[in-house]
Amino acid sequence: MDSTVHDEIEECSEKLTVEGWLKRVERRRQLAYTSDYDFTNDQQMNDEVLAKRGSWTGRYDFLLSLLGYSVGLGNVWRFPYLCYSNGGGAFLIPFTVMLVIAGLPLMFMELSLAQYVGLGPATLFKRLAPLSEGIGYGMILVSGMVMLYYNVIIAWTVFYMVVSFEVPLPWRGCQHEWATSNCFSYEEEDDCLATNRSYYKASCLSMEQYRSLNATVRTPRKPPAEEFFKNYFLQLSSGIEETGMINQRLAICLLAAWVIVFLCLSRGVKSSGKVVYFTALFPYVVLAALFIRGLTLPGAYDGIMYYVRPDWDKLRTAQIWGDAAVQIFFALSPAWGGLLTLASYNRFDNNCYRDAIVVAISNILTSFFAGFVIFAIIGFLAHELDTGVDSVIDQGAGLAFVVFPELVGKLQMPRLWSVLFFFMLLTLGLDSQFTLMETVVTAVLDTFPSLRQRKIAVVAGVSVVGYLGGLIFVTNGGMYWFQLFDKYAANWSVLLIAIAECVLVGWIYGAERFICNIEEMIGKRSKWFRRFWVTVWKYITPAMLLFILCFNWLQYKPVSYGRYIYPDWADVFGWIIALAPFGIVLLVAARKMCINPEPFTWPSFRKLTQPSANWKPSQPRLASEMAYANSGGIEL
Repeated sequence: MDSTVHDEIEECSEKLTVEGWLKRVERRRQLAYTSDYDFTNDQQMNDEVLAKRGSWTGRYDFLLSLLGYSVGLGNVWRFPYLCYSNGGGAFLIPFTVMLVIAGLPLMFMELSLAQYVGLGPATLFKRLAPLSEGIGYGMILVSGMVMLYYNVIIAWTVFYMVVSFEVPLPWRGCQHEWATSNCFSYEEEDDCLATNRSYYKASCLSMEQYRSLNATVRTPRKPPAEEFFKNYFLQLSSGIEETGMINQRLAICLLAAWVIVFLCLSRGVKSSGKVVYFTALFPYVVLAALFIRGLTLPGAYDGIMYYVRPDWDKLRTAQIWGDAAVQIFFALSPAWGGLLTLASYNRFDNNCYRDAIVVAISNILTSFFAGFVIFAIIGFLAHELDTGVDSVIDQGAGLAFVVFPELVGKLQMPRLWSVLFFFMLLTLGLDSQFTLMETVVTAVLDTFPSLRQRKIAVVAGVSVVGYLGGLIFVTNGGMYWFQLFDKYAANWSVLLIAIAECVLVGWIYGAERFICNIEEMIGKRSKWFRRFWVTVWKYITPAMLLFILCFNWLQYKPVSYGRYIYPDWADVFGWIIALAPFGIVLLVAARKMCINPEPFTWPSFRKLTQPSANWKPSQPRLASEMAYANSGGIEL
């Protein structure tokens, strides 16, 4: 046997010190490096396995799907705001640090796990350690809940993109039924001033009429785009207690959004893998166009400087480190099940390490570049309104559906820019929604393999359930429900699940053993590679996740929407949403121990934490050589 192979075997043996593991690795390496081994037959066997479950058909299908999933709406409408409020360019330092020690390790771990066994979260954890089966179900529940309300954002963008073709844009001016007396249009004010009249409550008044009014009390000014969004588009009620009726306009848009998702996922990753070639790359084209246009606008320089000017003193505060950790964690979306689902369709020898690094770097670069785009156009809007950037900046839905619509009305060819912007949001949202839904669909198919021949019916069924479940978000009180789910659905349970995942892989299964599994896929690596990832997975990443969790709890504030404060029952319901996924982890673990036929002893408990007989690599050649030292693991 080659000396290099022998050295690696000895290294794995020293780390694991388990009799039988050495023999298993040796057999694999002998097969892998024996010149007369028939790799053609092995490749055919692997192709047959992939054909049964499905796989990526193009070279870059997986990478672009992963990029589209990780680079989403949050990169455009949340990161710039966090960067602005946390010291500008100084925010990049903690953001990059958190990427290296928290985000990237979790992403690399999940991609490697799923690619190694070719399974989604529903069955992967059951085979890795029967006691951890609930981790997979918890992830699926997170993706399912987010899937319900995330498609509502896509429905909003569909509506705004369609009405952007109207002449004039429907949110221009205050001469509409949906406009209140607080509506204030600068264009209409300029028209009034041009005729020596004053603008008051959407009307032009003569100086005598204006003086006769007791106008000393200033009414709050609201831009037309905000009133259009709340009064016409959402038909917003006064609170979550008044859920009201279903908004037919929104219900139709939501149906259209689900039809789009269904059509793109009807053939699984074979169809979605082709769609992402457009949806993952088109946003960069629009961002580049918006950036070039933004640089030519007056006030853009002030907006950009407001964004990037570093405040190094912020680095001494816990807030900037906490915000960076939370943002990178939710930007890459580990512990949601999506990364596991995408990687489960990979070929066994795909370089998932390279993919993880490429996507992580792309995420941070996209986020920072999007900040330049957003603040350039916000600087222009502040210049036009003769106000400060801080009075214009917003995040989330407020940025996408209030600030930007208000802005495009001041640009040349406003309909073109409006269509491009909302189409960009549509593609960003679809990329993430594809993976969220594919996570749920894959869970069903992995749990019930007989349904793989009827995958279109399964996708249709999930789409129908998703549409019906999302109707609560298109009622008059839907925005309040949306904010509630957005705050709690992917919060504390995701962090707790990620911590459990690190403990499971790093300590119970063994980070050293896992590194050997990774080398079977991507080839032998240096000892520094092994030492770095073992240290990160066992110590640094779990500690950082605990920090993020504690930071979230210390910074906790009850959910609110604008000035509206949610009732106590809504906050309690939010906590139930937040803790339900991790509750499933605990319940499934308790059930496993209860149904275990053996008496509850330490050896029987250990069996529940060991890989079952079905835990094996997706490569048929390696699977046939399985000889785990802890093969006493059971599957319940």
